[in-house]
Amino acid sequence: MKLRRISEYVLFFWIYAVIGWIYEVVLETFIYRWGFSNRGVLFGPWLPVYGFGATVFLLLWYRLIKDKPLGRKLLFLPVIFLLTMATATLIELITSYLCEWIIGSWPWQTYADYAINFQARIALSPSIRFGIGGVVFLYVIQPLLDKLAAHMKDKAVITAAAVIVTVLAADLVYTIFFR
Repeated sequence: MKLRRISEYVLFFWIYAVIGWIYEVVLETFIYRWGFSNRGVLFGPWLPVYGFGATVFLLLWYRLIKDKPLGRKLLFLPVIFLLTMATATLIELITSYLCEWIIGSWPWQTYADYAINFQARIALSPSIRFGIGGVVFLYVIQPLLDKLAAHMKDKAVITAAAVIVTVLAADLVYTIFFR
């Protein structure tokens, strides 16, 4: 069912957006020790750019390793790393321009502190972390999510996706008009 598959992608998007938010908060709070702050541009605990990036990884690169024998998957590991690193870096660059156009800045302007960066929009160190994250998403997390989704009934998947879309849309409206 096509609606079910689209709904699964909505669920995956949301899960990865939440994972991205958690990653950013942990990085800022415990690694850099700057203290807690909502790392997202929206109100809720999610970073849509991570959800979008992971969804792009799923659509473009997951088929290279999905349902393949372990040996073949491992052969593709460097390729997946480079593809996800490049994809995420391009998404981050485009997102920085969109954020600047819409809200006047982008949340990661601290990239100017990195030795290798482009206009404080993208930097080598985060790009490498995105490649590692892409490998973890596609090799570890996504197979688990595929198994969980396979056990869910169509109605549950579609209902959960509808709720998520509604909540994200409300958050976007709130952020644009009331924040």
